[in-house]
Amino acid sequence: MSLQLKSLFFILQLLALLISISSSDPNPQFPCQPPHFNSYPFCNTSLSITDRAQSLISLLTLEEKIHQLSNNASGIPRLGIPPYEWWSESLHGVASNGPGVNFNGYVKAATSFPQVLVSAASFNRTLWFKIGLAIGIEAKAMYNVGQAGLTFWAPNINIFRDPRWGRGQETPGEDPMVVSAYAIQFVKGFQGGSWRGSGELIDRFERKRALGGYNDDESGDRLMNSACCKHFIAYDLEKWKNFSRYSFNAVVTKQDMEDTYEPPFRSCIQQGKASCLMCSYNAVNGVPACAQGDLLQKARNEWGFKGYITSDCDAVATVQEYQNYTRKADDAVALVLKAGMDINCGSYLVRHTRTTIEEGKLQDKDIDRALLNLFSVQLRLGLFDGDPRKGQFGELGPQNICTIEHKMLALEAARQGIVLLKNEKKFLPLDRNVVSSIAIIGPMANNISNMGGGYTGFPCDPKSFYEGLLGYVEKASYASGCSDVPCDSDAGFNDAILTAKKADFVVVVAGLDLSQETEDHDRASLLLPGKQMALVSSVAAASKRPIILVLTGGGPLDVSFAEGDQNIASILWVGYPGEAGGKALAEVIFGDFNPGGRLPMTWYPESFTKIAMNDMNMRANPFRGYPGRTYRFYTGNRVYGFGQGLSYTKFTYKLLSAPRTLSLSGSFTGSLTEKILHQGELDYIHVDELTSCDSLSFYVHISVANVGDRDGSHVVMLFSRAPKIFEGTPEKQLIAFDRVHTSSYGSTETSIIVIPCDHLSIVDKHGKRILPLGEHLLTLGDLEHSVSIVT
Repeated sequence: MSLQLKSLFFILQLLALLISISSSDPNPQFPCQPPHFNSYPFCNTSLSITDRAQSLISLLTLEEKIHQLSNNASGIPRLGIPPYEWWSESLHGVASNGPGVNFNGYVKAATSFPQVLVSAASFNRTLWFKIGLAIGIEAKAMYNVGQAGLTFWAPNINIFRDPRWGRGQETPGEDPMVVSAYAIQFVKGFQGGSWRGSGELIDRFERKRALGGYNDDESGDRLMNSACCKHFIAYDLEKWKNFSRYSFNAVVTKQDMEDTYEPPFRSCIQQGKASCLMCSYNAVNGVPACAQGDLLQKARNEWGFKGYITSDCDAVATVQEYQNYTRKADDAVALVLKAGMDINCGSYLVRHTRTTIEEGKLQDKDIDRALLNLFSVQLRLGLFDGDPRKGQFGELGPQNICTIEHKMLALEAARQGIVLLKNEKKFLPLDRNVVSSIAIIGPMANNISNMGGGYTGFPCDPKSFYEGLLGYVEKASYASGCSDVPCDSDAGFNDAILTAKKADFVVVVAGLDLSQETEDHDRASLLLPGKQMALVSSVAAASKRPIILVLTGGGPLDVSFAEGDQNIASILWVGYPGEAGGKALAEVIFGDFNPGGRLPMTWYPESFTKIAMNDMNMRANPFRGYPGRTYRFYTGNRVYGFGQGLSYTKFTYKLLSAPRTLSLSGSFTGSLTEKILHQGELDYIHVDELTSCDSLSFYVHISVANVGDRDGSHVVMLFSRAPKIFEGTPEKQLIAFDRVHTSSYGSTETSIIVIPCDHLSIVDKHGKRILPLGEHLLTLGDLEHSVSIVT
């Protein structure tokens, strides 16, 4: 290259850099900016959050108040308050879906962790917290350079009820207890009470409080970011036959609501301390979710929710326009605000609230109630504390994004989430010293665009599965076989077969991408798309050795053909493993990492698609040929079960100690004691009739032995089978889990606490939680232990 061309190239690079920097505001606007706007009471950090919020509300005109009720909240120039965008996304990394985030400034990328369902397969609470914390740090760093807001609408904690659901990939799976645990850890990490920086644990809020910067009563409510539990509630259908998420009426029994649909949201609020709740598009038992005053108030009054409630985007409009629940727009506005919703994603409230007030259907106090919740969260985030760069986490910036630590965490999450489903004759792991060539085949094998699944931003350093394998073999070849995931043509089969024949070992990557499952799109079939099954079988038949089948996507697949094919030695599910998925898969295939993931959902056979997707009932009903849903209630055949997953080593259990009998004597309320005296022997006791549930808790002490020749992590899963005292009792239910690392030929001890009121109780048809008396069977793998609950 000539000197002139080099100079021109340098000038062009410098110009591009200057343009990118100019798109990030080096002097961002913020409320309470001195010297003109910092003397208002709402800027006074020594006052309580409530007092500051009420002070701000008292200064606003009605028009200014109304324009705060949209995700794109208007600025109030006379008070020095700039506009604010409430909608940002951070499901498994800061994402580009919401208008609050952009990647056009200093920050060009953010760490892309595995899709939530893959991280859930790790069954590792510590990992979930670390992921939430890392995403939270990157989100705050992007806010500090003007490329994101501080209110993010994640996590998605709906139950993965039906395998066809296009957004099941976004959730932690089908079990309410696992989904609840994930919600708690992610929200705690993301909202950031404390985090690790420069090698030490820093509790920034406590430090600021100690210096007198915050009101003592409310310093514990401070937030690094705001997380949002969505979609409240019973939302898990996008578009199936004539049913659409915008108009679908989810008919849910009290029993299913209490033991399946509500628990993740209750936990997200009570233990996770989420500061946002999103109501969903669908109706529940005939009433639009955002107009469900009883449920929204239950969250606040019974569960202790402190935060704001947003609609899903345009979900207020759907109350009138799709569900026809109201005749006029102002009726819909009055309905949702009086029910307890605070803000509308969209412009519907901005356009129709004034008319609603003028017609007397809404009062100023209804608006003020919503604004109190909205401003309180903003105040907890420090938005009215002055220059954010001088406040909590103000030093965070581009240097805290795509760090080595975060990229390694993404790799570790992908490793731990990979599930080994089949491994005939210990075919895996491969020995890199004897593999001279490998072929990788499939439309997703050398494609990085869908590695993260839905709600993905711009990854730091993505690598495809093909690129991941290149680091392990001298010769790697690739053929797509199908031009894309829908695989409507077999024109590329011959090239794939020829490529396979030339290689020592063959990996076929098959499964799903976002063309098959995504927001607003459910699947019709559980089989591999198009001609993918034929591609897999053809390549397997032509290969020198049995092949390795790698399955992508979130939704369960009926791969019964592969499970029974002797030409397919191993099957791995990788889901959407994020930016580090290519490296993680290679490490598993070649034994640098011993897989330990477990499926967080049941994999059903194709025949399950005969079941109506709009049937929300969890429990089986043999009289109408309904098999039930999820491992807790499903009575049909499975391709793979919930919690299934293999390892390159073998683990055994030994029960060290656990009680045989649990006496409830002395834990009764007076009314229950009287009932026992009059009725004699009972089958069950209502949980609310026990005076102290915590005092009934006991520990199960377990030894996990690794009897193989490889170190590895193992997910311990403790299930319970309650006495079947009525129809609809769960087949079994997970009551505890833990991921433990055990060295080869070593053992690890772990203790699991069992709280009978939470873990051994079930729900009756009235939606009341009861504790069955009699024998409860605890199961741990093949190990069984009975605990008798007596009065």
